[in-house]
Amino acid sequence: MLAGIRVLDIATLAAAPLAATYLGEFGADVIKIEQPQGGDPIRGWGVQDNGTGLMWKSIGRNKRSVTIDLRTDTGQDLVRRLAVECDVVVANTRPHTLTRWGLDYEALSSLNPKLVMLHVTGFGLEGPKSTRPGFGTLGEAMSGFAHSTGEAGGPPTLPSFMLADGVASLNAAYAVMMALYHRDVHGADGQLIDINLIDPLARLLEQSLLAYDRTGTIAHRSGNRWEISAPRNTYRTKDGRWLAMSASAPSIALRVFKAIGRADLISHPDFSDPQRRLSRLDEVDEIVAEWVGRHTLDEAMSVFEAEEIAAAPVYDVAQLVEDEQMKARKVFVRVEDDELGNLLVQTPVPRFSRSGGIVDTLGPALGRHTTEVLSEILGLSDTELAELRERNIV
Repeated sequence: MLAGIRVLDIATLAAAPLAATYLGEFGADVIKIEQPQGGDPIRGWGVQDNGTGLMWKSIGRNKRSVTIDLRTDTGQDLVRRLAVECDVVVANTRPHTLTRWGLDYEALSSLNPKLVMLHVTGFGLEGPKSTRPGFGTLGEAMSGFAHSTGEAGGPPTLPSFMLADGVASLNAAYAVMMALYHRDVHGADGQLIDINLIDPLARLLEQSLLAYDRTGTIAHRSGNRWEISAPRNTYRTKDGRWLAMSASAPSIALRVFKAIGRADLISHPDFSDPQRRLSRLDEVDEIVAEWVGRHTLDEAMSVFEAEEIAAAPVYDVAQLVEDEQMKARKVFVRVEDDELGNLLVQTPVPRFSRSGGIVDTLGPALGRHTTEVLSEILGLSDTELAELRERNIV
């Protein structure tokens, strides 16, 4: 779908490189620029298999790895020359550093006016905090997410995965596609896309903003409850498993009462009305929890599925991989790899009726495509490449 689009990924770690990964899954030629010594820090991040980073293998999928020392004048010139031949540049270096290197949008767009540049930073390209370094943890803290997550009376809770980076990367990927559409369909020049790690996640926490603006209330932590819907929680089963339930649609709550043998509540004014039911949230939870606790997970899910109630088992990763729905949709695919033999990874998420995403290759060895890319795109000779290697530029 994106064949013919060339992306220059000069970013590191998570959010910005993930956006480039999504483009590569649908056919874009993604050239990953890495420092000759060590490469992208994500290579050494998280679980390793004999020195090979598993997260890198997934985030680096479908990319060509080229080593160029961005801290040198010659390396910066090579990247500028590559940017001229690309449609998109993805960066996450702090703004003042990119400007000093001559790799900021103003410098690159003067050489390639059609260039779309995605710049992901911790705090954004404007404002008093724009020059500060930032990681996803800060986005999760400042966005309001951590404040609203955790048990009542307990500490703010951070996720154990890259939530802020992931949400930012999704916003970034579709922003790139809009900019390319604007350029190619409307005959416009490229443009700069400014994404940070706070705004995208804060955008998902609308309910707290709207309530604060109109009522002055500030949401507090309430565990797995959400105080706009009841029942909504996780419930422990007789066999020690957990299931989650949501009655966001008012009709589902009434079906829950019927399914658990409490049809009397359907006509009760305090339990049948969605708003009045919230005032008795503790009682609703106790009633549902007591019923679930007397049944195994399979028994409870059988009843809820028969009554078309929105409930699901709480899975660990092993259970997720083995779920029949995941298998039917081929959500996970095992990909062959030169270093690991093979690795089970997620497939591209969007499903199209005519074109599918691909996982051609996993993250390559550091610098594996340096000669290929620099000779193919910039026309460098073997002699020139040898000189660059001797100087430790590539």
